[in-house]
Amino acid sequence: MKDLTRGSIVGHILNMAPPIVVGMITIMICQLVDLYFVSSLGEAAIAGVAAAGNAGFLVNALMQVLGVGTVALMAHAVGRKDRGDANLVFNQSVMLSVLFGLLTLVAGFALSRPYMRAVAADEATVGAGTVYLLWFTPALALQFATQVMASALRATGIVRPSMLVQALAVGINIALAPILISGWGTGHPLGVAGAGLASSIAVFIGVLMLLAYFLKLERYVAFHPAQWRPQLRQWKRILNVGLPAGGEFVMVFIIMAVGYYVLSVFGPAAQAGFGIGTRVLGLIQMPALAVALAAGPIAGQNFGAGNGARVRETFVKAALVATAVMIVFLILAQFAPGLLLAGFSKDRETMAVASLFLRIVSFNMVAQGLIFTTSSMFQGLGNTKPVLVTSAMRILTYSLPSIWLSTWPGFRMEHVWYLSIATTTLQAALSVWLLRREFGKRFAPVPQGEAAEQVDAEPVAPVARAPA
Repeated sequence: MKDLTRGSIVGHILNMAPPIVVGMITIMICQLVDLYFVSSLGEAAIAGVAAAGNAGFLVNALMQVLGVGTVALMAHAVGRKDRGDANLVFNQSVMLSVLFGLLTLVAGFALSRPYMRAVAADEATVGAGTVYLLWFTPALALQFATQVMASALRATGIVRPSMLVQALAVGINIALAPILISGWGTGHPLGVAGAGLASSIAVFIGVLMLLAYFLKLERYVAFHPAQWRPQLRQWKRILNVGLPAGGEFVMVFIIMAVGYYVLSVFGPAAQAGFGIGTRVLGLIQMPALAVALAAGPIAGQNFGAGNGARVRETFVKAALVATAVMIVFLILAQFAPGLLLAGFSKDRETMAVASLFLRIVSFNMVAQGLIFTTSSMFQGLGNTKPVLVTSAMRILTYSLPSIWLSTWPGFRMEHVWYLSIATTTLQAALSVWLLRREFGKRFAPVPQGEAAEQVDAEPVAPVARAPA
């Protein structure tokens, strides 16, 4: 366990962010590897795998419910020096991960084809995406266990073991992908099914490695079978914090699905280019997201310890670091999009769409960095409802107008991407305003007349020692 209530905040961020970003990039690389190796199978395979991969946002929403709830409540317990509560939250989260994993398996096998029919441009894309999802669903189900164990470690300030396990799992995925997809060395190519199977095998091995770490090396939190009996009160605590954050990912899924829907009129090449562009954009945003994720446990531990001034300082410094990182990658996306997109497809129309998307939507990056940071701060404070509010606002201002624009006679795909810039900026501004209001409510200075009365009383909520 690492005490994040002491020491340099920037130092903690810079120490935690690199392992986090490596872990996230390795996960993103899994998806990009799948797209890279299926690109030889044609536009329908690319569009199908890209659209099917978007279904992962729904599963990510459930994983965020567990991950955010686990990180927030465990970080608060660590800040209070309450090891017993930290272990109880962890073990109850483990049981929820088993339940959510089983639900994902059932839903994935039952709804893969209906989902693809709703978003794909033609029957070939529907078929490719359905096959991929059926083989990829076990990977999605197993990731709940990975999420809970990694979140527990992050809440205690430990991030390197998760990063190493994720990197090894991705290495296994990269090694298996060409063998299973293209039949390298076996002579039995499985196509898009091989892409999903490679990911499922890699995630399964990753779960086993993290389990071994907890059983042999982890000391602060541990598996306690006596705490596995469902406790509805603890589930409610986790879900109250996690559900709004999960709802945010559902909103992202809706936005992505709308993107695929409005581009369907331009054919599979446009959808394939959009799929490649969104994944590359997600990849270059990972360093800023890692900074934000590092800030969450820092804020959580300090909130649990009652240090409001340090929570405010965490937001300011994390936002500055995230903004600087986003500006660097914005410049790269503007002046060298071809370098970022190289090798994903030989189809000129597909790559033209991906390049145009990247040039336009990359102007979102600074605003997106602020959204990442404010979201992580709300998670650290244990109140994620404002995040859901800002995401819902973006749904209303982006998705509905996008569908309306797609009915215009002169509709062009760039129209919805310019709309994305405006709505993301609006979301960032609203997020910062809501966070400032939350700080004012949580960390209002104590009137001098009341200060003496609180000296011997146990506070019911953290009180700031000084304004930031």
